[in-house]
Amino acid sequence: MARLPTLFAALFALVASATSHAAAWKEHPEWGKTFADAGVRGTMLVYDEGADSMHVYDAARARHPYLPASTFKVFNALVAIETGAVSDEFETIPWDGKIRTMAGKPNKEWNRPNSLASGMRYSTVWFYQEVARRAGQARMQSWIDKVGYGNRDIGGGIDQFWLSGKLRISAEQQVAFLRRLADGTLPFSERAQEIVRRITIYEAAPGYVLHAKTGWGPQLDARLDGTAEEAGIGWYVGWVEHGGKRWFFALNMDVVTADDAGKRVALAREILESMGALGDR
Repeated sequence: MARLPTLFAALFALVASATSHAAAWKEHPEWGKTFADAGVRGTMLVYDEGADSMHVYDAARARHPYLPASTFKVFNALVAIETGAVSDEFETIPWDGKIRTMAGKPNKEWNRPNSLASGMRYSTVWFYQEVARRAGQARMQSWIDKVGYGNRDIGGGIDQFWLSGKLRISAEQQVAFLRRLADGTLPFSERAQEIVRRITIYEAAPGYVLHAKTGWGPQLDARLDGTAEEAGIGWYVGWVEHGGKRWFFALNMDVVTADDAGKRVALAREILESMGALGDR
């Protein structure tokens, strides 16, 4: 009986993987120009639900696992609600008074009390570290295993494993996870999933709703070609609801400078627009 949790975790991981493999993959070498024009290397994976097809630039990279960085806040928020680390998306945690900066300047949104919602919007690292500590190692590992999230390795500290620890996830796995969240089929309560769907709304326009989360962290592993990696990893993941259809996406790219990090959203939008996900082509 002691092996049942492991067997269930393996089953969940298998289901998630099968979900993303069910659709045919179509390579888009023309998307390479989008990355090249921006002066960065990366991948973009888009699942067009209406056509049941995966569209990708650099499929090998889309299947390669990387540190999730702040994209893990989506999962962390689910655990926070489920474990009672916070009661809802509005409960605030007091600021500890430590001045935190971005690009060398104090970040006013970080240097104040935050909630699950504001912490998602402004990517407030200390807030999500605190709710992870409240959830604790054992409960966090249990939820990671139930979902089959990434490589399921939370080594490196309860408040660091997604920032500088051992957790890894691929663009393919990100898309599979987001599809389950959007459908409400993750093993979390419907309440937790609905709250997280609400707080991940990045943009609501007359014609579409965009759920998304950015991420930016160190690149701790070798490149796909086996050479040393000096760049960081930048993420932009989410899904678009438009005209009764949905597109799920995960972009990751090398981040050498702070300017590179600012290109993530624009790159993804350009590709999504080319597919008609953000309006008529």
